[in-house]
Amino acid sequence: MTLLTVTNHSRDSAGLTYVYPVVSRRSGGVSIGINLNPNNACNWQCVYCQVPNLTRGAAPEVDVFLLEDELRGLLEEVGSGQFFEHYGLPPEQRTIRDIALSGNGEPTSCPQFAAVVGVIGQVCADFELFSRIKLVLISNGSLMQKSEVQRGLAHWSELGGEVWFKLDSATAAGRERINRIHLPNESVRRNLEACTRLCPTWLQTCLFAYDGQPPSATEQAAYLEFLSGLASDGIALEGALLYGLARPSLQPEAGRLSTLPEAWLPAFAKKIEALGIAAQVHH
Repeated sequence: MTLLTVTNHSRDSAGLTYVYPVVSRRSGGVSIGINLNPNNACNWQCVYCQVPNLTRGAAPEVDVFLLEDELRGLLEEVGSGQFFEHYGLPPEQRTIRDIALSGNGEPTSCPQFAAVVGVIGQVCADFELFSRIKLVLISNGSLMQKSEVQRGLAHWSELGGEVWFKLDSATAAGRERINRIHLPNESVRRNLEACTRLCPTWLQTCLFAYDGQPPSATEQAAYLEFLSGLASDGIALEGALLYGLARPSLQPEAGRLSTLPEAWLPAFAKKIEALGIAAQVHH
């Protein structure tokens, strides 16, 4: 029997190709993940990523019919109670909190992204889940200008879904160090504006010590200034989700990363809240 914990986010825990259950810190319970990147390919290469054998690239063509069968099958196991017994979950965790488009790479790079959103919507309707769970897209936000992605986002919003948009740094140098990509602030802002226009959007920010040092005063100030600029220009966020390292990185930089003191994230959250923006902390 495989036990589900916040430190075990194996995409293979259910033995399926696209669907996997996890215990999520940010969701506060069991999350059903949809992995559109079974090839372990992503257009970013974040230093804290837990994906094994991560490569640069995009999601492959997915078997939408197999994905639907897997999702329906898992939800049927949930409905019968078999799922919770199989994974040995305690009573307080015997609730599905959300369905999350996440996985082993950037989900919006999937060529059939909009079709996948449609399948999830139909399955949720058939199982009468809309009033009971959240729908979350976890994205680095880099492909928000693509028409396929925008169609999917608009539908995701109609289904009551939301986006968790990655922003680990508000400086180009910080993103190059943490996310291993070259991306100016103007591009991030443009993608974020497109995302918020189509769907409710939270920022998600991973905070940690690099070579024993917390994010610098310069990095903190740039982040707060970036958020302040969004607010003043009417780019509406739901808020910011701050989280630390809960599972070991599987990237070459793993040994250089460590958790921050427990009080660090709440203190930074207060600085965000002082801007009039909601902030949640998940250690």
